[in-house]
Amino acid sequence: MRRITACCLAALLLFLLSGCQIGGKSGYTKYSDSFFDSFDTITQVVCYAKSEEEFNRYFEKIKDRFRELHMLFDKYNDYEGVNNIKTINDNAGKAPVVVDREIIDLLLFSREWYERTGGPANIAMGSVLEIWHRYREDGLFDPENAEIPPMEILLDAAEHTDINDVIIDETNSTVYLADKDMSLDVGAVAKGFATEIVAREIMEEGFESGIISPGGNIRVIGKPLDGVRERWGIGIQNPDKPVVVDEENLLDTVFINDMSVVSSGDYQRYYTVDGKRMHHLIDPKTLMPGEYFRAVTVVTEDSGVADYLSTAIFLVPLDEGRRLIESIDGAEAVWVLQDGSIETTDGMKKIMKSHGASGRAD
Repeated sequence: MRRITACCLAALLLFLLSGCQIGGKSGYTKYSDSFFDSFDTITQVVCYAKSEEEFNRYFEKIKDRFRELHMLFDKYNDYEGVNNIKTINDNAGKAPVVVDREIIDLLLFSREWYERTGGPANIAMGSVLEIWHRYREDGLFDPENAEIPPMEILLDAAEHTDINDVIIDETNSTVYLADKDMSLDVGAVAKGFATEIVAREIMEEGFESGIISPGGNIRVIGKPLDGVRERWGIGIQNPDKPVVVDEENLLDTVFINDMSVVSSGDYQRYYTVDGKRMHHLIDPKTLMPGEYFRAVTVVTEDSGVADYLSTAIFLVPLDEGRRLIESIDGAEAVWVLQDGSIETTDGMKKIMKSHGASGRAD
């Protein structure tokens, strides 16, 4: 389910970009390519470059870096010579694990935003999320016998989710889980965090106009160099419509440069129990899938921040989420409520097609 959705989201992005001119401004041409071996999703790269050779150089660097970060942030697989999130989990309660700086930075980033947001998205909830993962996989394999995890099992697992038990030693570059029954799950932030690393590094290589989109986690760099538009148009999926390549299935379009767009919703990874959709965004207070919204979308400069916030504000009431977004410079959001009504921040309206925004120069 996760992989199919990711492919469709990337295809949707490609559809929105397909109307662009191939020949760009001042000798730039639009190129695009994709790969499917990092973060269990398809990653689409779009770039205005002066030659195919230049694009290919950027593309290979982007692909290789995503592969490296995927291995580091992976909680399911071992890789020879690599200490990753799985290695940390395997050594819970046993010993500190020496890790690369990217893991230290990811965990420090996640802790900072956990504290800033009050904790609705917690990377230390792996013990709870793993139970839901197993039940979701079983439910997708055998829908007629799909079940919800018993609350007593979830409550027991929740006893092992204290983020303060994640001991980070920057001096020695180690991570230690003090509780032997806890585990890390960085799914709410890892892809966005990795995307921001890749975007900043590739910009230092000279990449000045394009989009990097792993599974719909969209990071826009510069403006389109097609000689026509001043801003990129990025579609937001309507959670009530099929995730397929059709502009009519969009909730709206936002027009941005040098920003990130990340959505979280109940339509992305889920299974069904007695006619009710059980999605993957688990509320740490109830230990059940969040029920405030169908979907939320966050726009902000940093892709890691956007990724984290899209989960955080999905799991808190609208008023609380709005206060949080409005407290962060440059952050905007749109919420789709359970009844289908839409709420947005004031700044979000200024970049939405439905409120008159466009990609052309003002």
